[in-house]
Amino acid sequence: MSALPLQFGLGSDPLSFILMLLFYGAFFIFAFYQQAIMVWRMTKQIEAALFKLNRMSEESKEITIKTVKDLGKPTEDPSKAVASMMEFVTIEPVSLDPAGVIQRLDHILDVRKLGYEDAVARMAPGASKDDASNLEGTIEAASAVYFVFKVIRHYYLLAKKEKNMYITLQVQMQLHQIMRIAKAYFEALKAFSLGKPIGDGLGPLVTARLVDEFKKNGDKPIITDDVAKEVAVAEIELDKRKVLLVRAKGPGSRVGKPGEAIERLVEEYKGQISRIIMIDAAGKLEGETTGDVVEGVGAAIGDPGPEKYKIEQAAVKYKIPLDAILVKEAIEEAVMPMKKEITDAADKVSERVREIVRERTEPGSTVIIAGIGNTVGVG
Repeated sequence: MSALPLQFGLGSDPLSFILMLLFYGAFFIFAFYQQAIMVWRMTKQIEAALFKLNRMSEESKEITIKTVKDLGKPTEDPSKAVASMMEFVTIEPVSLDPAGVIQRLDHILDVRKLGYEDAVARMAPGASKDDASNLEGTIEAASAVYFVFKVIRHYYLLAKKEKNMYITLQVQMQLHQIMRIAKAYFEALKAFSLGKPIGDGLGPLVTARLVDEFKKNGDKPIITDDVAKEVAVAEIELDKRKVLLVRAKGPGSRVGKPGEAIERLVEEYKGQISRIIMIDAAGKLEGETTGDVVEGVGAAIGDPGPEKYKIEQAAVKYKIPLDAILVKEAIEEAVMPMKKEITDAADKVSERVREIVRERTEPGSTVIIAGIGNTVGVG
């Protein structure tokens, strides 16, 4: 009985023989089932992520329903209405024939906005205008979290159904970034429901600070709020220049139609605008620092296209220079409650705007400064 262990040079120790068998057994199992083990491990990671996403989605829905009840004082349970809005979809216009695609997209976005407004008005009749806008943002953030959950669940179930390792691999490889985005929208939902400023509100915050500086001397800005939908324009004087500050109305969650406002102002002044300065948040690359201020040229606005198109058309028509001042933020930082680094950057941007006005325009000229972004929590 002891001959077999001796042939392998293991002496007569049964324990060594057992360990050897376990080693070779594990080696052959790993060699033949390596792929299956890897797929099993990736599947478990996706299942754990799905559990977290489902929990975030359900909590998002609960927060939204509670916010509707607290702010809107509905007469009926808003649960069904909230669930319906979380499934709301927007279908982009056909782009095979590009002629007029911007106008068609603009129309669809307007209809989408009206759809959200009508839904919120029905489910939260007691909400103020600002609270109603915050509810729209809350519902959109909840929808984003739910959408991420649905997509990951779809590919997880599809991979299991088709027994396709490559689908599982693709999902698992992107899982960390996907979870970061989902968590960011979940935090954004909390910010909207409480009316707290988010990172994307950097542009409106800068214009608000420019107005505050103007008021310190006892002056009062001229406010116009009917230039475009959900956009306010404040006329101030800065170093003997007339400055038109364009931004969405706050402190509700609004982005407005700043492109339309700028286009109308340019036409109202018959093109006699010496410069358009745009301020917005910009996505940062890994290794860059949150709150860094950079400059460039062009229409700094992250809309789907229509608002940027209107700004560019107006600038080209009258040959108006377009300056862009951007503050670096990660994608998740743009939708999460505003960080101190971004708040501090607003002061730097305000000072740089004053320098640009002094250096690149003449006294007596008219300048448009547009603070682009969501005004939730920014009065």
